[in-house]
Amino acid sequence: MARQRGSGAVGLRVVRPVRLARADRRADLLDAATHLIVTEGVEAVSMESVADRAGVSRPLVYKHFGNRSDILVALFRREAERLHSEIAAEVRAAQGLEATYRALVRGSIKASSQSGPLFAALRSAGAWNSELRREREARDRRTVRFFADITSAEFGIPAAKAEAASAMLLTAIESVLVQWRTRQTGANAGLLEETYLDIILGGLERMAERAKTGSVAVYR
Repeated sequence: MARQRGSGAVGLRVVRPVRLARADRRADLLDAATHLIVTEGVEAVSMESVADRAGVSRPLVYKHFGNRSDILVALFRREAERLHSEIAAEVRAAQGLEATYRALVRGSIKASSQSGPLFAALRSAGAWNSELRREREARDRRTVRFFADITSAEFGIPAAKAEAASAMLLTAIESVLVQWRTRQTGANAGLLEETYLDIILGGLERMAERAKTGSVAVYR
């Protein structure tokens, strides 16, 4: 038998673990955690189980995450940012406000269908925290400004009112999702989409008319 160079053993082949870049290894560990949640439930996630699933040592997991909670929070953040990026790309590709809102509601229903159970599991395990909430609020503010700019340009509504309306209408997307979860069918998704758009367009058209006349409610 030939000696393996540098192995110090005869006839033995030393198989060294694949070395991944830090970001790739971190992503691999989060993928392992996702698999555990989907197949066994969030309770199955631990430093040991993630290491076993990823095929690495437990100390390596600790190099990337301080504890189980850190894994769950990081997974929540990654999935939230991924979904936001996917929906934002579809929204920005749309032409006109109606198409933009359609892209939003369709993307939101799709995201809820595909990732809703994962987020529910992570929330139940305490992964949703104040830092993630602040990150979401920052994304929401950018989204409101984006929709407000289109609303103001397309309907001639003053910027302040367009921003207030956009914030309210975007918040209502959660009500759409609540209704969709009660009956997850294509027909119900279509009904909710059309109802949502009717409310949006009808309300904005009225606001545009009021903007032309200068009519405004005054509270005493």
